[in-house]
Amino acid sequence: MPDLYKIAHEADVIDNGFAFKKIPDGIKVFNLNNGYGAAVFKSDGTLIETNMDDIEIAVSKKYLQSCLKYMED
Repeated sequence: MPDLYKIAHEADVIDNGFAFKKIPDGIKVFNLNNGYGAAVFKSDGTLIETNMDDIEIAVSKKYLQSCLKYMED
């Protein structure tokens, strides 16, 4: 199981159990609620890769859109 404390501590923004971190390829999202759901989105919201189910992707993308303003450089 991933180190949830480390993921949460290194996150740029946490919203409703989803940790968001800017990376060179875009934004990494980790679902802290279940401990294994992860995804990488481009900065424009395009999904690059994931192991999340469809509902989890939709929810994380919704939260990502609301968090982008807090992750600007």
